Amino acid sequence: MITIDLKGRRALVTGASSGIGAAITHALAEAGADVAVNYLSDPTGQDAAAAAKVAEAARALGVRAICVAADISDAGQVEKMFATIDQEFGGIDILVNNAGIDGVAARCWESDPHNWYRVIQINLFGAYHCAREALKRMTVARHGVIVNISSVHESIPWSGYSAYTCSKAALAMLTQTLAQETADLGIRVLGVAPGAIKTPINESVWNNPDTLKDLLRKIPSNRMGEPSEIGRMVALLASDMASYVTGPSLLVDGGMVLYPSFRHGG
Repeated sequence: MITIDLKGRRALVTGASSGIGAAITHALAEAGADVAVNYLSDPTGQDAAAAAKVAEAARALGVRAICVAADISDAGQVEKMFATIDQEFGGIDILVNNAGIDGVAARCWESDPHNWYRVIQINLFGAYHCAREALKRMTVARHGVIVNISSVHESIPWSGYSAYTCSKAALAMLTQTLAQETADLGIRVLGVAPGAIKTPINESVWNNPDTLKDLLRKIPSNRMGEPSEIGRMVALLASDMASYVTGPSLLVDGGMVLYPSFRHGG
C-alpha cells in the first residue's frame, strides 16, 4: 500500500486559518506532520479563533499543533514566528507559503500604488521572508521542503489584478531559483498553482448561477476544485513520494490553462 507518511515532520503553513491554508494544514496533519498554523492577528479576534479551530482539528488527528500570529510581510514578525516554532517544535521540515491576497481590482492607470505594493509585499516578500528563515534552518539540517502556493495566474493574465499576476509570476521564478540554490543540500522547493477553488473568499462567484456559469466555461473539467484537493497535492509533494521532484509549479486547475475556448478548434 502506498501512503503519504509525514510522521515526525514539523510544518508551518502561512495563512492557515481558513480556506486553502486550513485544508493544507489538515492534509499535513492527516499524514502525521506536526503543524504550526499561521494567521494574521486582527482586532476582532476572528482570525485567532479560526486558527485555534484549525489547530484543534489537527490535534484531533494525533499530532502537535500550535497557532502563530505574524504579518508575513514584516521580516521582524516572521523572525519571531520562527523563533516560536524553534521553541515549540525544535525546528522545521516543511514550509508552505500559502498566505496571499488578490488586492483591489483596478486597471493599472486607475490603481492606488499603496494597494498594489501591499499585494506584492504579502504574496512575494512574505514568501521570501518565510523561505529565508526556513532555509537558515534547513540548510544546516540538510533536509527540508518548501511549497509555494502560486496560482494559474502566474501564467494567465487577469485584467484588473496586475499586482496579483505579477506577484505569482515572480513567486514561480523564486521557487525555481531557490530549488536551484538548494538542490545539492537535500532541500526541495516546489510550487502548487491552483485554479478556481471553492472557498469562502470567492463565494460571491460560485453562489451566483450567472457568475458560476461564466467561470465553468473557463474550466475544462466543468467544476471548481475543492480545498482538500490542494491539501492532498501539497502533502504528496512534501512527502518522500516526491523525493526526486524540485523546481516546478504543479497545476491543480481542472485544465484551466488549456484554453478551453479552443476546445472545438481555432
